[in-house]
Amino acid sequence: MFPAADLLHRLILGVLILGLAGCGKPELAESPLSQPATAAEAPRPVEVRLVDHDGLMRELERQRGKVTVLDCWSTSCPPCVKEFPGLVALAAKHGDRVACLSLAFDYDGIGRPEDLLPPIESFLKKIAAGQVVNMVSSEDADSLSRKLELTSVPAIFVWKPDGSLAIRYDDDMAAKELGRPFTYADVERIVSELLVE
Repeated sequence: MFPAADLLHRLILGVLILGLAGCGKPELAESPLSQPATAAEAPRPVEVRLVDHDGLMRELERQRGKVTVLDCWSTSCPPCVKEFPGLVALAAKHGDRVACLSLAFDYDGIGRPEDLLPPIESFLKKIAAGQVVNMVSSEDADSLSRKLELTSVPAIFVWKPDGSLAIRYDDDMAAKELGRPFTYADVERIVSELLVE
């Protein structure tokens, strides 16, 4: 009989040897995920800033020349949170050919809008939204909704490169034209059509 400490030592040594030997499995090609990311592949850091309606309009003007997608959402809206990763995927797929913007409608006019930045940024970091221009409304949600003629979020606007509105997805539009809630598959279809025009 081996003493308990010696038995434990032999067991650990055996596991290490099996692990190094690969347990007799054929070698697999090195995964690209195991290789260090290059600077081009490294995720962009998430940045979030406050904007009012005028600031949003200036940002949209800066994006003129590209197909532009604006996702109006809120962290307190479950359908918004569910669909939001679609914007991140759209940004990753099309890169700089499509400007992907998000505008959080979390501010309800109570307290300071700055206080909302950390939890919104935390959510955006979890879904790696660094390729998206992330904004939080500094105006209360009701006021901004009136200016954008929205009844609720989620809502997605898609603009052509010339700055004209191609389509607006919201509950009213979806009910009338789609007969179902809109998804990012609908947005992707329009964006793809605009990119080939």
